[in-house]
This record gives sequence, structure tokens and C-alpha cells, in this order.
Amino acid sequence: MLKHIIKAESYSNKTAIIFNELEYSYSKLLSVSRYVSANLLGEQSDLSEDRVAFMVNPGFDYVATQWGIWQAGGVAVPLCITHPLNALEYVINDTGAKIIIVDACYLELLQELAKELDIRIFTTSSLQIPLLSNLPELDNSRMAMILYTSGTTNLPKGVVSTFANLEAQVDTLLQAWEWQDSDHTLCLLPLHHVHGIVNVVCCSLAAGAVCQFLDKFSPEAIFKIFKQRDVNVFMAVPTIYFKLIAFWDTLDLPEKESIRECLEGFRLMISGSAALPITVMDRWKIISGHTLLERYGMTEIGMAISNSYRGERLAGYVGKALPGVEVRLASEDDHVVIGEPGEIQIKGANVFPYYWQRPEETAKSFTEDGWFKTGDIAILENNNYKILGRNSTDIIKSGGYKISALEIEEVLRTHPEISDCAVVGIEDEEWGELVGAAIVAKSDTNTQEINTWIRDRMASYKTPKRYIIVSELPRNTMGKVTKKDVKILF
Repeated sequence: MLKHIIKAESYSNKTAIIFNELEYSYSKLLSVSRYVSANLLGEQSDLSEDRVAFMVNPGFDYVATQWGIWQAGGVAVPLCITHPLNALEYVINDTGAKIIIVDACYLELLQELAKELDIRIFTTSSLQIPLLSNLPELDNSRMAMILYTSGTTNLPKGVVSTFANLEAQVDTLLQAWEWQDSDHTLCLLPLHHVHGIVNVVCCSLAAGAVCQFLDKFSPEAIFKIFKQRDVNVFMAVPTIYFKLIAFWDTLDLPEKESIRECLEGFRLMISGSAALPITVMDRWKIISGHTLLERYGMTEIGMAISNSYRGERLAGYVGKALPGVEVRLASEDDHVVIGEPGEIQIKGANVFPYYWQRPEETAKSFTEDGWFKTGDIAILENNNYKILGRNSTDIIKSGGYKISALEIEEVLRTHPEISDCAVVGIEDEEWGELVGAAIVAKSDTNTQEINTWIRDRMASYKTPKRYIIVSELPRNTMGKVTKKDVKILF
């Protein structure tokens, strides 16, 4: 991203960010981000890859903070603004963060933890005091960011991205999706995931486009922005499209026609982070006149496969390999397969180098010849990839998130009235999958009480949406719970 930050100087007084009806120029973004860098550095000449965790709401301050961390030589560790304290503490401890940056509204939540861990903590406003210093010269091979993703293990893993990785991820999308400095996008996505950070924010600003933020999800507010006829690029997860469709259905005919006319003028509409139900794709085409572009990616690789921007888009398929990305399908023993399902494996400058402080898991995730093993199964048909699902039953895709069933099970098992449990994904048109929990209870148990209890211990999007009480869990002859049989129970 370093070259794209430098390139921002050429856009000068052009609007970079719109938030709360305020417009911020590229010049303003650069100057404030350099104030952040200078205040972070203090007497230091380089943060030297110190991890900097930041809990900042989407908008101008988020981007200025992220760019400031990078320009000071730090590693950006974005925290989820809806996570409970124990989840935040895990990330802060795991990265060994030396600095925490927060919006003022999160100071009370993290101040005591920072004191306990002897970590410097700043508010965003305290870092935007005008101050300049010489910024370090940075190499593209240096760490730029650590994002956390839940895998099949109990604890989330930190995915390390270098500046070179991020630039490769951005450059391939600038080319494939034909980003222009005349574009205007609306960001609704969480900014602790690659979808929002790279695909929307980094790409739009690298192109010299406008990135607008909405502080709270509201279909009515989204359509109101669309009707201003400035936004022409839109990216969302299937759940958002589902909610927009549901709201559109409540409108009267003149309002529907007005919105349809605005949407038809968009240049590009994309869906990702979860499989797009064909019913949603078809309804959205009726409403907007657009066939949504589906693509495939993950935290470790950014985007790797995409439907064509200009060519035909096939429902149920994610398209072809993006420029500069190599894709192959392989068997369980990593031999290439042709004409049959296989695991998606990826090579390219976009691919992350390693999981933070997890050498064994890193080694297991790459083949001997350097291909990253995604864990997703696909088949190549008519030169387009079709995703068939995970090769693990313990990853649930819900509302654009990838959720670890094992992580939820570990939390549930700490409840005093739960002796055992199994968490599975239940197919759902709106969310892709709903999180369902089958519980073996020690006594009469109120599932509403369990739901309230777990929401104090996990991010709300991870918590089960459906519960069933069972006398025992289905198991195989080896004593292992058979998740496919648990799904049948629902």
C-alpha cells in the first residue's frame, strides 16, 4: 500500500472520504495520517514493525489511523468494534501489541487492559495534533497488517500481510474490476476483514476514487444515498442484498421505479464473503438490472478468482483466476485433479507469508512446492470455478463471516448446565447459514438464558441463532460426533 499512499498526493484536493455528510480531501487525509505517524513515533525514527491495535469506527479517522500506522513503520491490527473484551484481549495479547489506538467511545473499555499489560493507549483525536517528523523509509517486504480469522482450530489465527501482499491484492482488483478515479463507492462492511479493508477502502483510495461510509446499517439510508446518484460501485455480502430486497418489497410502486432507475446507472455491483443464493441474485437483477459479480477470496490471499467485469457472469460460479494469481484444484495428497472436484490451491504475490507465531499451522497450510491450501472444494466447469463447500464441517459461513464451530462449542461447554454440545451450520437463504447448537443439558435448561449468557462472551454474529436440547449427540464408532447427523436434527 505504500506506493498507493504516495500516489494519493497526485489527487490533492479531490474528495477521498465522505462520512456524516462531511467531505475529506486526499490532501487532508495525507496530512492527518502524517500527524498520526509523527505522534506515534515521538522520539523514535521507526516503529520497526511494532504491532499497533486500533479500535476505530469506520470513516475518516479509521483510514487516517491505518495510514498513520503504516507510514510510521508499524503493523496495523484492526480490532472488531463489536467484539467483547475477552476477544479483544486475545488479539492484543496474541500480537504482542505495543500500542492501542481507540475512538474516545472505546477508551473506557480498553484503558484498564492497556494499563494492566503496560501498553501505550491513545485516542484518535490525541494523535491528530499537528506535528511533523521525518518518516522512515520502508521496504515492501515488511509486515503491514495482521487480521484474525477463525479456522478449524479453537482459537483464531493471525494472518500476516506484507506491504507487497496488499499491493498485489489491490493491483489485481484495480485491473480486473477497472477501477477509475471517477468512481464512488459506499462502504458498509466491517473493517477488520479483508473484504472491507482491501476490496472497498484500499482499492477505492488507490484508484483516487471516493469512499463513502455509513455509520449504521439501514436499508432506507442506503437507498437514500443511492438516489443521490453519486455511488456507482457497490460491494456487499449476500445478507445485505437480502435485507435491501426485503425493504424494497415494502415500498410503493413509484418509489420502486425511482430506485430501479438509480441502480441501473451503477457501473459495478459485487457480492462476496459467502455463497450468493441464486434466488437473491435473480431478485436483485429484477430490482437493479445488474447481474451481481461473484468472486472468491479469503483473509490469507485477498481475492483470487472473479467473474468477468465485462463478460458473462454465471449464477453459482465465481469465475476465473484473477491477473497475477495462479489457481489449481488438487486431491487430498496435493496432486492436481482435472474434471473433478478438488481443493482450491493458490500461488501468487497476493498470498500471505505465514500465520503469526504459528509455524506448524503455517507449514500445514502450504504444499511442498509452495501452494496455499485454502480448504475450499471447487470444480472447474466451462472454464469457471464453482465452489462446492469446505473440506471441514467446522466452518460456518453466515452473513459474510466465517465462523469456527469449535470456538463456539468451547464457550458453550463452560456453561454450568451444559454437559456437551455440537455446533453446525444450518442452510438459510438470507444468511447463507445459521449457527445452530445441539445441547446436552444437565437439567431443565432455558435456551433463552443460554443465548443471553453467551452473548456476553462472544461477538453476536458468532452466537447460535437456533438451539435444540438432546439427550445425547450422534457419534460414530470412534466416539466422534457426526456433524452431518446433527444437522438432520434441526
